[in-house]
Amino acid sequence: MAPVGTATVLPAANDDRIALFDLQRQKARLEGEIKARIDAVLNHGQFILGPEVTLLEERLARFAGARHAIAVSSGRDALMIALMAMGVKPGDAVFVPAFTFAATAGSVASIGATPIFVDVDEDSFNMDAAALDEAIVSVSKAGKLVPRVVMPVDLYGLPADYPAIGAVAGRHGLTVLADAAQSFGGELGGRRSGALAPISATSFYPTKPLGCYGDGGAILTEDEGLAEAVRRIRSHGRTGTGDEATELGLTGRLDTIQAAVLLAKLEVFERELARRRAIAARYDKALAAAVTVPTIGEDAESAFALYTIRVRDRDGVKARLDEAGIGTGLFYRLALHQHPAFRDYVGDELPVSERLTGEVLSLPLHPDLTDPEADRVIEAVLAAVRDA
Repeated sequence: MAPVGTATVLPAANDDRIALFDLQRQKARLEGEIKARIDAVLNHGQFILGPEVTLLEERLARFAGARHAIAVSSGRDALMIALMAMGVKPGDAVFVPAFTFAATAGSVASIGATPIFVDVDEDSFNMDAAALDEAIVSVSKAGKLVPRVVMPVDLYGLPADYPAIGAVAGRHGLTVLADAAQSFGGELGGRRSGALAPISATSFYPTKPLGCYGDGGAILTEDEGLAEAVRRIRSHGRTGTGDEATELGLTGRLDTIQAAVLLAKLEVFERELARRRAIAARYDKALAAAVTVPTIGEDAESAFALYTIRVRDRDGVKARLDEAGIGTGLFYRLALHQHPAFRDYVGDELPVSERLTGEVLSLPLHPDLTDPEADRVIEAVLAAVRDA
């Protein structure tokens, strides 16, 4: 979900510091198109579910290769609405990775279901299929909850191993809901994020690869029934334009101005993804001998919502980078089972997730980062590691 954690987000100012995120450069580059689209919304006045929302949904579905895309109010709401549309209820178990943002498990608990934490793969940071199988067997044997849904997270923009996870889920009769909050634009096996699971939820938080100027999200699916249920739930459980609520719902719509912003950004999204991957490749080549760089499979493409390394003496390296004027982020410094909010859901030990929380460090990566700036980041990281 939204990459909120411990971060040094240095301001994009007229000095030589390098920010972890820099939305102002993108704004300057796209300002004319964004302003024109927002002005169109202000002129027609359809601020909720206006024509820009419909157009955005069509273009998101086309981009991802999915049959349906339904725009909603945030990434967390996307997860909640998807779970509600799937009929998940109290007494059901939803299996989530332990190493991710709190909104993943929070969306499950918010509808009364129980999140079950699963350890992650050492290399990809994503849900481990073998650990998932063990967790499902354990919950089934305990007999207190009904296993219903598997919710992998595409951490940092890299799609999870959906073939392996889907096979485990299928053997146990569970459905897969992809938490693709960070991965819109990522690919696996020639298919794009949003079309890798029966239903997917993504986020358009401002710092995401495709981000709006507020909260926003979308749900993508091939299933007509799920799509219709999502549309009802996002608008108070109502059908069409009537005032009769046929089921419990939310105020979960994406507003039209945010859709206008996303339409402008979607026009250049392919080029921005290419630039993110070029910077990541530059980092990989220069840093691989000094730190553990991201592992991307041959059949995968990350959207690189975050470029995250593993390093010894992580906190010391971070402090040295702060002194050098390099923005960094700790996503995530706690595994989900270590959060006070989830103390009632703690089960087995999760050693990989716990280890990662003390080693991961995210470096500046955005489409307007220049090559000289990327080289400064590289030099600073190498120096910080050398001095550790």
